[in-house]
Amino acid sequence: MAYVLGFFAADGYITVNRRGGQFWSIQITDKKLLESIKKAVGSEHKITIGIRSGNASTSYRLQIGSIEMCADLRRLGMRERKTKSLVVPNVPSEYFSDFVRGYFDGDGGVWMGYVHKERITSLLVIRSVFTSCSDEFLRVMRQRLEVMGINGGVLRREKGNYSRLTYSIHGALKLYDFMYNRLGTSKLFLKRKKDVFERYICGRSSTG
Repeated sequence: MAYVLGFFAADGYITVNRRGGQFWSIQITDKKLLESIKKAVGSEHKITIGIRSGNASTSYRLQIGSIEMCADLRRLGMRERKTKSLVVPNVPSEYFSDFVRGYFDGDGGVWMGYVHKERITSLLVIRSVFTSCSDEFLRVMRQRLEVMGINGGVLRREKGNYSRLTYSIHGALKLYDFMYNRLGTSKLFLKRKKDVFERYICGRSSTG
């Protein structure tokens, strides 16, 4: 469930209707992952097609009505308007890798490519990043990751109304090991993001 909580922190929301009904929802473009999340929480609710605007990719939504589950989420710091007030919940250390991976799959990214192309030998690098409108969330995330031995995170406020926590090369590889080689109770992850790390590892091995 720590993975689902992390993913919810990134891409989930709570709504309360006029009748007092309470719902928590996740809406993403990866239907397969959403089906896995549905299975993980033991839900029998249908996955529906989300609202699309313009040429946006098709998205899928899982919405679960439960006053109890919404109350649990609030106790963990997940509010209706959590964009700027998001906090890192008190997830036990043994499940923190699941939480981080869930948030990374929702509001994280990874990039690999060559730099210093003007030199005789260019350098293959990798960067991983967490994004949030809450500086405090990313600050505490960095602190907890440092306790786990993952250092070098650079927290920077961007021009838009958000911040980024970035790890390069060594930090990114330690983050990879933490997220994918120390799986807790959850085995969930977005394959396409994991694949970028592994292409970098293979590429670096083949060049020396």
